[in-house]
Amino acid sequence: MPRAIVFDLDYTLAVPRRDRETILQEAVDATDAPHLSRAEYVEAHRENLTRETREPIFADLLDGRESDADPAALATAYRETIADAIEPLPGVEGMLEELRAEYRVGLLTNGPVRAQRDKLATLGWERSFDAALVTGELEAGKPDPRAFEAIADELGVDPADAVYVGDDVDADVAGATNVGMRAIQVLLEDGPDPDPRAVAHVEQAEVTTAVPTIVADLERT
Repeated sequence: MPRAIVFDLDYTLAVPRRDRETILQEAVDATDAPHLSRAEYVEAHRENLTRETREPIFADLLDGRESDADPAALATAYRETIADAIEPLPGVEGMLEELRAEYRVGLLTNGPVRAQRDKLATLGWERSFDAALVTGELEAGKPDPRAFEAIADELGVDPADAVYVGDDVDADVAGATNVGMRAIQVLLEDGPDPDPRAVAHVEQAEVTTAVPTIVADLERT
C-alpha cells in the first residue's frame, strides 16, 4: 500500500511555454555566446547534477570554443529565460492538495540547486510538498539510488512504500524501480515508448486527473 507519492518536476508537473531549444538560444543571444545545441546542453547537464548553479554546465560547453562569453552570465540568462517561460500543468495545485490529504508527497528533481529552487519559487510551490529535494543538494542525481533513498528518508517512508511519477525512462522509471519504488511513467509527445517496468503510463495532459486514481487503485492490489 503506497504511503508516499514522489514527483519529478520538469515535463511532469511543469512545462515551458516555448521549446527548450528556443529558450537556450535566447540565453545564448542575450550573452553573445556561440551556438549551443540542446543535445550538447543535455549531456553537460547530465554530468553536473550535483552543482549549486548551471555555471559549471556552461563552462563545460564553452570550453574549447572561441568566445568571451561568461559562463556565469549565461547561466543567469538561461535561468531567467526559463523562469519567464515555465508554467504548471493545469490542475497541479489541486492534485497535490488532494494527494497530501492521504499520502506524504515529495519532489525529486535533477539539476543545480539555484536553477531548480528558482523554478519552485517562480511556480509558487515552495510549500506544496512535504519534502522537495534538488539533486544539486545531494551526493548524486537520478538515477543513482542515493537520490531516491534521500527523498524516501525525507518523507519518512521505505522506498517500497513510495510511488515515483516521472517522464524520463532512465532517470525516473529505471532509477525508481531499482530502489524498489513503483513508477508511473509520464508519456510525452514524441517521447519514449511506455516502459514495462512502470506500473502505469499516463499522457502528460492527464497527469493531474490520472495519478490520484492510479495510486488509489494500487492500494487495492
